[in-house]
Amino acid sequence: MAMYRKLGKKSDQRKALLRNQVTQLIYHGKIKTTEARAKEVRQIAEKLIKNAIDEKDNFEEVTVQVKVADKDKDGKRIKEVVDGKKVTKYHEESKTIKKDKPSKLHVRREMLKVLYPVVEVPADAAGKKAATKKVDLTEKLFNEYASKYADRKGGYTRIVKIGQRRGDGALEVILELV
Repeated sequence: MAMYRKLGKKSDQRKALLRNQVTQLIYHGKIKTTEARAKEVRQIAEKLIKNAIDEKDNFEEVTVQVKVADKDKDGKRIKEVVDGKKVTKYHEESKTIKKDKPSKLHVRREMLKVLYPVVEVPADAAGKKAATKKVDLTEKLFNEYASKYADRKGGYTRIVKIGQRRGDGALEVILELV
């Protein structure tokens, strides 16, 4: 007996399918799929959320000195002439950043092995690359979902059966985060 469902796919296709569905579940909050796929996606998604809950507060705040370019009122860098060359003018600032401890960094990298990168495109700027922005799903897991599910001991997803698919009769379900 197999330890997981093969879903009628070769291993590379199956892994890609599950990664994509887990990514879409984390990004949108719910997906529509077959029952067998939903049960496999549920296992992966719940592990990710559990790890995010365990490691959400495992960081330290560090103050660092950074060089920031001076800018004019239009937001362009101010240049000055030094030894006959135009050079950008900088000033020093101190910033506080969150630095992951080793265990949280490990969990973040394990999440990145599963989740695909997501690029958000606004509807009014469709087709324009400059208007797109990358969505950091690991931050969404650590900040949004970890705090939301911190008091739960498991069961972060729900499967709702919606009936059989018209073409092949497969049982379709909605997999959603509770």
